Amino acid sequence: MGNPYERGGPVSATEEIREQAARDGVEFIYAMYVEMHGKPCAKLVPISALDGLMEDGAGFAGFASGPMGQIPSDPDMLAMPDPTTYTQLPWQPNVAAMQCDPTVEGELWPYAPRVILGRALEKLAERNLVLKSGVEAEYSLVQRMEDGSLRPADDRDVDTLPCYDARGLTRMLPHLTEVSKNLDAMGWGNYANDHEDANGQYEQNWQYADAMTTADRLIVFRLMIHTMAQRNGWYATFMPKPFSDKAGNGLHAHLSLWTADTDEPLFPGGDGEDSKGLGLTEMAYQFTGGLIAHAPALVAVTNPIANSYKRMGVGAPTSGATWAPAYAAYGGNNRTHMVRVPEPDRIEVRLPDGAANPYLMYAALLACGLDGIDNQIDPGTPNTDNLFALPDEEIRARGIARMPPTLYHAADNLDQDDCLRDGLGMTASGPYRDYFAQVKRDEFMAHHHQVTPGEVDQYLTLF
Repeated sequence: MGNPYERGGPVSATEEIREQAARDGVEFIYAMYVEMHGKPCAKLVPISALDGLMEDGAGFAGFASGPMGQIPSDPDMLAMPDPTTYTQLPWQPNVAAMQCDPTVEGELWPYAPRVILGRALEKLAERNLVLKSGVEAEYSLVQRMEDGSLRPADDRDVDTLPCYDARGLTRMLPHLTEVSKNLDAMGWGNYANDHEDANGQYEQNWQYADAMTTADRLIVFRLMIHTMAQRNGWYATFMPKPFSDKAGNGLHAHLSLWTADTDEPLFPGGDGEDSKGLGLTEMAYQFTGGLIAHAPALVAVTNPIANSYKRMGVGAPTSGATWAPAYAAYGGNNRTHMVRVPEPDRIEVRLPDGAANPYLMYAALLACGLDGIDNQIDPGTPNTDNLFALPDEEIRARGIARMPPTLYHAADNLDQDDCLRDGLGMTASGPYRDYFAQVKRDEFMAHHHQVTPGEVDQYLTLF
């Protein structure tokens, strides 16, 4: 990826930011990056200190922010802003955000998720390819009660089947319309807003872009939703399964490859190109084949917390059950599959959930899809069945892989996947894959060792 952030960078970029900030009335900049878990980390930099920020970056003790491959004795991490990401925050108009690439001692830091994706996209560009994507970022608005329990922020949102309910939408109109206006003010192009399948759950969509831009925007979107919820006295959560009896929060990713030089889409199949009847090219089918082949390991990155695996299950897709794929399969306009083909111009990967770090997610999805292309992996015949209703013996007979039952199993699978080792890159201490997998195993065990109220209820007097 090189280092575009050496001292004495282009003065014009700094001046452009300064002039734009003056036009916008921006007084402060969030210099932002995310750590492994996707937590937004930032320093608030006044415009008067813009020169120093652009030349030297914002300094952080990397070990304190989360899993960033640092210990307390390591040098500072300097987060270097990408000037192309300057975004005025409409809900706090005197503040703008810029996404940063962390560096250590002048070199891009290989543990930083945005750096990992940047390097993956640079390699993709060498093939004259661009990955474009849109996401469906589901979230829940909740109140936290005095006993710690959660309930939907909307007290009247108690229906058994609330999905798309116009009344539920209307009650939350002030929040939803403000989000919509903010998305448009940032130039993202909001095109839909709805009440999702669970009580208190919503989804608000914006136009697709290249993968890096979409990842950057998702980080800002999450920050916006959290901020607006807090102002209303609520909590916002992208947690995969905040309620055990309600549908969880997904992050479906729509993917397609395009030519870098001519901006031509490469997934729509023309006459004589479509071998499986879904309107895609062989490249798209092979990309899908790679995702399916690596799904048991890929899931560690797309579904990266212990709670993620409580969202996955098999059952009728009614509210309170699941829309999460339990099997590595694909089909047409069929929401029971890991990969759905909603239109003959893209694929929808339904595996990721709201906990996914978008930078790591895209790097992992890209690595698996390219492996499918490079090795001409055939995804097989499109599945037309309702996989939620297919008996286990039939699933096994067809050779369809089931998702691992826990984060620990997924991390072990990741540890053995060489495609994802290469796709997530190397650090001075070895593959980032290994570091990620160990952090996730430790995370699982920390939860596993806790005694839960459910265990006490079940076992206290059983024996």
